[in-house]
Amino acid sequence: MADARTRVIITKDARMPSQSLTTSPITASLVRGAAELEQTERGILPHRLPTWARKQCADPQLASVEAQPSGVRIVFRTRATVIELDVLRSRFAYVGVPPRPDGRVDLVVDGDVVAQAATSGGTTITVDMATGAAEQEAGPASTIRFADLPDALKSVEMWLPHNEKIEILELRTNAPVEPAPASELPVWLHHGSSISHGSDAASPTGIWPAVAARLGGTELVNLGLGGSALLDPFTARTIRDTPADLISLKLGINVVNADTMRLRAFGPAVHGFLDTIREGNPTTPILVVSPIYCGIHEETPGPVSFDADALAAGERRFRATGDPAESAFGKLTLTVIRGELERIVRERQAADPNLYFLDGLRLYGENDSVELPLPDALHPDAATHQLMGERFARLAFSEGGPLSISGR
Repeated sequence: MADARTRVIITKDARMPSQSLTTSPITASLVRGAAELEQTERGILPHRLPTWARKQCADPQLASVEAQPSGVRIVFRTRATVIELDVLRSRFAYVGVPPRPDGRVDLVVDGDVVAQAATSGGTTITVDMATGAAEQEAGPASTIRFADLPDALKSVEMWLPHNEKIEILELRTNAPVEPAPASELPVWLHHGSSISHGSDAASPTGIWPAVAARLGGTELVNLGLGGSALLDPFTARTIRDTPADLISLKLGINVVNADTMRLRAFGPAVHGFLDTIREGNPTTPILVVSPIYCGIHEETPGPVSFDADALAAGERRFRATGDPAESAFGKLTLTVIRGELERIVRERQAADPNLYFLDGLRLYGENDSVELPLPDALHPDAATHQLMGERFARLAFSEGGPLSISGR
């Protein structure tokens, strides 16, 4: 996908503009997929949750993931043949664990992914999981440069890294930039866990919701929040208040691996989540998706933890630490949650004909795990993201599917 025309330039000062390039301000008219843009000392920080929602939860995990711009892209029209984007990233590393690959910016021109470029530098927070200690190291901003683009008026999308907090410092081009016309595609808002956030996908357009949105002909708003799909009321209110033509909710895995609820609390929490969303979207199609296959949690409750033996070998891998016998006393497993979600949806459908259910095992099931195992026992790899996106598009967006717009 990337080619010889695509390169990354690391600079000590990312505000040193290249000759003959003009700076364009980053405004809301150029950004899609974000709830709001925060003005920082150096640039613009996209957020996927609004300020009021962030104030209702002090969890640093949530603060980190909602500021990772999964599904967020800079969109404009231009004749420019050279585009430069200065960014300052923040990322986490863990002692004894191989570092994750650098984040990627994907360049989409007139609907096609034509190039990719890697981020570098920025702030790295290294955590020692044995002690909880963290060290922060500051590095330079980086400049993403795309050159030799067609000298014609074109639609450009720059998809920001899905797995790094990104401050946008400056956008430069060698021709004027104008906001793209409003999309005529239906807006699809999706909420889920790290799997929907992008987990181990290779690039921002390779996360399964982006794959599905492209194939299904929809405009994506991604509220996949790694580790934080916990049926929080502020998330439901955010979904309620975000304009969307189609909504899907992939629920369950974080409730299990964080061990936050028992069966008694889970059912009412799902009802409340749906009730809140319906306050602002009384007839919008809503698809509830149960968890994909994850062997460590199928019959074993959480919480989840890093596998110490794997860490000792320099590998990142997870294990479930609960006791399967405890499910008899209300502790949740993926098997239990799938049944409960289907029951809730089926019961509500009598009064809500625009509510639908999709078994997550149809996106990735036990047989798939043999051919495409989860590398760390919890998160899909790039090939599995592609597979899930293709299957979701077929099951949800195709004619007659629960999120199909034909005939509505």
